[in-house]
Order: sequence, then structure tokens, then C-alpha cells
Amino acid sequence: MKSLIKSIFLLSFVLLSLASFSQSKVIALDDEGFKEKVFDFEKEKEWVFKGDKPVIVDFYTTWCGPCKRVAPILAELQEEYGDAIQIYKVNTEKARAVSAAFGITSIPSFLFIPAKGKPHMAKGAFPKETFVKALTEIMGVKEIVKTK
Repeated sequence: MKSLIKSIFLLSFVLLSLASFSQSKVIALDDEGFKEKVFDFEKEKEWVFKGDKPVIVDFYTTWCGPCKRVAPILAELQEEYGDAIQIYKVNTEKARAVSAAFGITSIPSFLFIPAKGKPHMAKGAFPKETFVKALTEIMGVKEIVKTK
């Protein structure tokens, strides 16, 4: 009986630990997901951010070489910054409405969105240092905060 109680206690502890473990990863969005989580470009005329933390949106395609080079950098940043930011990726060939709404004509393109304020668009494949600088200077994220 003691063994069963110990096992139940240990299992409960492990499950609670896993429940509090944050799953910080880059999330793919389609047109509807973008409207739900970031900005409803069909209903709103002025910028109304639906999120509560800084966001980077990566506009990419699967065949784009520079996009493929930047993808691991973004995954690394999401892991390092944890719940302090969110990185979304939007495949411009599948999410045509949001891509058109933001005038995406070059990939990769990035939308840097501070928690409060207006977003900033940038085009091109950047090194990690440039993304870190954007997180600090544009988005107000001062340091790596990993909440796991």
C-alpha cells in the first residue's frame, strides 16, 4: 500500500511539473489563425493587436533558401526567449489573404509587433544579432526571459 501511495504521489508530481513546463515553439498560422491571434485585417481599418506579448511574424515559403536559413534562428530565439515573445510563421503561398493585406512581395519578410504600439515590417534574411536588436529596440524585450 505504501508503494502505491508513493507511486501515485510521484506520478502526480511529474504530471504537475509537466503541466507547468512551457511549450515555447514557433507556430504556423493560416489566414484565419492570423486574424484570430494577431490582427483581423478584414474587419479592422486601424491596427488592433490581439496579442499580449511581442510577436515576430515570419512570412516565408517552403522553397525559399533564405527562409530555410532563418527558420532555425527563429526557433532558437523562441526557445531562448520562452514565453516573453511569440514567433509565428505564415506560408505566403497558403495564406494569400494576410500576405496580400501586408503587401508581401519579397520573402522572407518579417513583421515585428511590440505588445503595445505599431508593427514594423522588414525584408530579408537576417543574422540572429539583428533579430535580438529588433526584440530590444523595436519590441521592448530587454533580456532573455525563459519561463519554463
